[in-house]
Amino acid sequence: MIKILKYGEVENKDIFSRAVPKINVESIVTEIIDNVKRNGDSALFTYCEKFDKAKLTSLEVSEQEIEEAFESVPTEFIEILKKAANNIRKFHEKQVRNSFIINDEDGIVVGQKVIPVDRAGLYVPGGTAAYPSTVLMDSIPAKIAGVKEVVITTPPSQKGKINPVILAAAKIAGVDKIFKVGGAQAIAALAFGTETIPKVDKIVGPGNAFVAEAKKQVFGNVSIDMIAGPSEILVVSDGKTDPKFTAADLLSQAEHDKMASAVLVTDSMEFAIAVQQEIENQLPMLERQEIARESIDNNGKIIVADTLGMAIEIANEIAPEHLELCVDNPFDYLDKIRHAGSVFMGRYCPESLGDYYAGPNHTLPTSGTAKFSSPLSVDDFVKKTQYTYYTENALKKVADDVAYFAKKEGLTAHAKSATIRFE
Repeated sequence: MIKILKYGEVENKDIFSRAVPKINVESIVTEIIDNVKRNGDSALFTYCEKFDKAKLTSLEVSEQEIEEAFESVPTEFIEILKKAANNIRKFHEKQVRNSFIINDEDGIVVGQKVIPVDRAGLYVPGGTAAYPSTVLMDSIPAKIAGVKEVVITTPPSQKGKINPVILAAAKIAGVDKIFKVGGAQAIAALAFGTETIPKVDKIVGPGNAFVAEAKKQVFGNVSIDMIAGPSEILVVSDGKTDPKFTAADLLSQAEHDKMASAVLVTDSMEFAIAVQQEIENQLPMLERQEIARESIDNNGKIIVADTLGMAIEIANEIAPEHLELCVDNPFDYLDKIRHAGSVFMGRYCPESLGDYYAGPNHTLPTSGTAKFSSPLSVDDFVKKTQYTYYTENALKKVADDVAYFAKKEGLTAHAKSATIRFE
């Protein structure tokens, strides 16, 4: 049963503690990465047989496989995928940055170019569930950014197939290539390249502890979006929401993963008790009951604060991945939210709406990193190059200033390079 904690009556460490994965995968992942770097495709085929129980003859998904998958997916779901893709595209198109130029002084031009990365690699989890939503959320911003080639890696089934809904989403999003490989070995392949899988400039997408560790280890050789921890939801409620709604929203994250975190912060003890009971009522009806039960019992909590203002301050300190503001007039409180990955406003805006359909990205900072990180966006797929142009006369006017500055740092060669042109 989810625990109820009264803020101020228990230690702060109980209020703000987080689930921490106990598995240590560093050495295993290092070995996998080294093997892929040395042996390329051969290592990938071996790991695919070992971990996915699939004996492959080709790593790349063929056009025929994509078309067959697309035809096999119900038309109703294809239409829903297209609607979701349109919403995601509409939102992310607003994020596009423009290059700029400043030339308001004679003989001086400075500016910045915004340039997409050449190739992006998207990791799409497989295993216990298929995530076409991740395909849309990660590939559409890359395409909007202007990335020339967007590739996906995702683990195959034992029959060597990729879930048709993944392939359908990839087709709708305009993904260029799809490869049948998962786990740390997929991250290694994207980071260093193999005979079949091209080296990318940026790797994005969620995954298990092995994927997260692999992204951590290859960072520097390639860019990554973030090191994702267990999924989180925090609901702030004034107690006027139907407890059934809140319980369902908390369970929507709990069913993700045994390490997932579901938290309610409220100013009403009566509401807290009602939600606690409603969670128990709904849990037995879930298909992923065992996963949700462990998440709720081990990582779930209901925090009761004295006031709604205090509840929001608690939420800011936790800095959750998903934050639901289930209050009257939620826009009155939006400016008070400083740290959250994505905010869902009002009593009829469940976090699941953002997972699939609304448009804002669902690849979000976890584990408190919302204090300094942002959701995945078009910005993740571009880089900036700045440039400077001075004429002879423009440099002559400032050469002595530059030289003086350089000498203050003890760098006389820097100073000389500015003045030698006029000696």
